[in-house]
Amino acid sequence: MKYYIIAGEASGDLHGSNLMKQIYEQDPSADIRFWGGDLMTSVGGTLVKHYRDLAFMGFVEVIFNLKTILDNIKICKKDITEFQPDVLIFIDYPGFNLRIAKWAKTLNIKTHYYISPQIWAWKESRIKEIKRDIDKMYVILPFEKKFYEQKHNFPVEFVGHPLIDAIHNQPQIDSTLFRSENQLSNKPIIAILPGSRKQEIKKMLSVMLSVVADFPDYQFVIAGAPSQEFSFYKQFITQDNIKFISNKTYNLLQNATAALVTSGTATLETALFKVPEVVCYKGSWGSYQIAKRIITLKYISLVNLIMDEEVVTELIQDQCNTKRIKEELEKILNSTYRNTLLEKYALLEKQLGGVGASKKTAALIINSLK
Repeated sequence: MKYYIIAGEASGDLHGSNLMKQIYEQDPSADIRFWGGDLMTSVGGTLVKHYRDLAFMGFVEVIFNLKTILDNIKICKKDITEFQPDVLIFIDYPGFNLRIAKWAKTLNIKTHYYISPQIWAWKESRIKEIKRDIDKMYVILPFEKKFYEQKHNFPVEFVGHPLIDAIHNQPQIDSTLFRSENQLSNKPIIAILPGSRKQEIKKMLSVMLSVVADFPDYQFVIAGAPSQEFSFYKQFITQDNIKFISNKTYNLLQNATAALVTSGTATLETALFKVPEVVCYKGSWGSYQIAKRIITLKYISLVNLIMDEEVVTELIQDQCNTKRIKEELEKILNSTYRNTLLEKYALLEKQLGGVGASKKTAALIINSLK
């Protein structure tokens, strides 16, 4: 069968790659074309466009890049028409994917959505488009099933969270070898996860690293995104105990004592690796002013949303400053505070279900096509 997958971000590339592995395992003759990244490319199939050319962050930024976005939609429609897939599989990235889904339904192409758009956070009105244009929805957060089925009368499959798979499959690495290979000292590591898009990295990295001098007994290690070159990060590395590692975030988290993390999927990844963290977010003034008026959630991190309590501290916009980051980092380095946090992390993992999300989703997709 022929599968066309669209993932527009780094997290979608990760989940898409694991889904593709399962599709190939369960359907060895599968023909896959996709929009994604390096991880999906490493599995097989044909890459149409890399997510680095797609990811625009924030309301204002989307407006400035509208022509590029519209051009990409045209390219995507043309490629799907020529490929004639048996199914379209969307992975998050709703602004783009829901447009393609609406068009695809006019051609009677089957539409499956893996990892729901976060319409419970904002743009709940998108439920109308989803009910009209999506044949099957696979959700990964426990509260999403209730949201769709009880509030909106739209049946969905809760498949568990694919990050459990990704982390479960991550091989344990030797700490001494890891430090040696990456020119790291024996000091405890504070991981810096500033995001994957240039816009957010520029916003976040300087303020995250502004506390380095206050923690001389630690080394700060930046997790470089695979979509960005070292030359981009070099401008931020201004002190000796700031190091850089590219495309090895999971290895870094295995060896980290604490982390400063830009809000997003990385907050959940960090928690599942049992690393105490402080969540940081700073958007452009315009985007933030719009967002705070239309998003009514109590929290911005997945950890807190899933647990429905403030498990990890969130420093948002003006609170994301040197003084507050220093205070919260000192807290999570304290052994008593850390132990309480790790207990909460264990409860979080139970909420997300066990391993097998990718395998289950692939089976549901393939069986629905037979």
